[in-house]
Amino acid sequence: MACSAPIESANTGKSITDQTAVRPDSFRSDSELLDYIQKVHFNYMWDGAEKVSGLAPERIHLDGDYPEKDSEVVTIGGSGFGVAGILTAIDRKFITRTEGVERLTKIVDYLSRADRFHGVWPHWLYGPSGKVKPFSTKDDGGDLVESSFMMESLLCIRQYFKDGNETEKELSAKIDKLWNDMDFDWYRNGKDVLYWHWSPDYGWAMNLPIQGYNEALIVYILAASSPTHSIPASAYHNGWARGGDIKTDAAPYGLPLELKHNGAEALGGPLFWAHYSYIGLDPRHLSDQYADYWNVVRNHALSDYKYCVDNPKHYKGYGENCWGLTASYSIDGYAAHCPGDNDFGVISPTAALSCFPYTPEESMRALKYFYSKGKQIWGTYGFYDAFSETAIWTVPHYLAIDQCTIAPMIENYRSGLLWKLFMSCPEIQNGLQKLGFKIAK
Repeated sequence: MACSAPIESANTGKSITDQTAVRPDSFRSDSELLDYIQKVHFNYMWDGAEKVSGLAPERIHLDGDYPEKDSEVVTIGGSGFGVAGILTAIDRKFITRTEGVERLTKIVDYLSRADRFHGVWPHWLYGPSGKVKPFSTKDDGGDLVESSFMMESLLCIRQYFKDGNETEKELSAKIDKLWNDMDFDWYRNGKDVLYWHWSPDYGWAMNLPIQGYNEALIVYILAASSPTHSIPASAYHNGWARGGDIKTDAAPYGLPLELKHNGAEALGGPLFWAHYSYIGLDPRHLSDQYADYWNVVRNHALSDYKYCVDNPKHYKGYGENCWGLTASYSIDGYAAHCPGDNDFGVISPTAALSCFPYTPEESMRALKYFYSKGKQIWGTYGFYDAFSETAIWTVPHYLAIDQCTIAPMIENYRSGLLWKLFMSCPEIQNGLQKLGFKIAK
């Protein structure tokens, strides 16, 4: 895929994509290494963006097998994580504030013109036109989960710029309009649970209620917080919490998961469940009648780490320095890698790197190991999506949903930036209180 000229770092003047002089021993500190890792992975949403929309392509392949007709398909959820990455880049001065506001305004203006269904975007759009690209036959309308990932980050942008100059205040006001347009109550389909999809052609035929535990907690938080189309608290308790049946006694490696991992074994699900809702939602000191959410995400990450160290299937490479199972490219297509039956010897770098807030020491060891492998698993936009030392396999492929979580989640570890911004939204505080959440001081 053709990319624009590399941007220049506001800190060093070096091109973000200039990696020729960077060796593992070139970094004077872990902080400098993290700066570099954040820059390169944020670049997927910057140089790698689709030109018309400014959004993240669903995937980028560097080996020439990426169909040109698909290179214009942009993803709403992955772009939401990418938007958080742009804010990280502004705050870290990887780009200037003016550059960032210009790009974010382009994105928000595009989102206001693009196809929406009761205020909700589809999973995919054709970048040049803003028209829906069906994710599957019946999934050709609103995707409430993907749209919530986008709105989670847009609210962080709103908070960051709401007291800025005239252009920045205008950006915040445009985000407010998109936020108020999201009709969460419509997506209840007249019932006491939220539904993932609605199609103008097939209605509610996808019939997928959003139930926990998985990546979608943020949907219920936003829905309860909406100032215009809010849902009752009962939808959270009856839908997400399954009438209280969401609790579990599972404790792999002595680490209580607290919540049932939807559709996964008792060993825990793919790690993206601990990432997507927590780009903005701060799990520290957050609890409700079902769980302590810091324990939920930290124990999920640690149990994945300990499983890889234990390595019951004896895969080459697994260990203290090489871990992380999540949904990604796999040896045969795509798979939701996780401990147990869905462990195929494939490590996805985003899994460990996006867990930095929960497992800083374990994630740093993994980062340094991954980086030491050099060009075997590294290219223009950072670490390739996945690799297997057992199969001696990788492909120079990237997925937005994996690449774009790395910079903002590392930032939440380093400064808590996105967490502070999202939790500063008065609507979010009201929504959390409405659902019975408590935030310990």
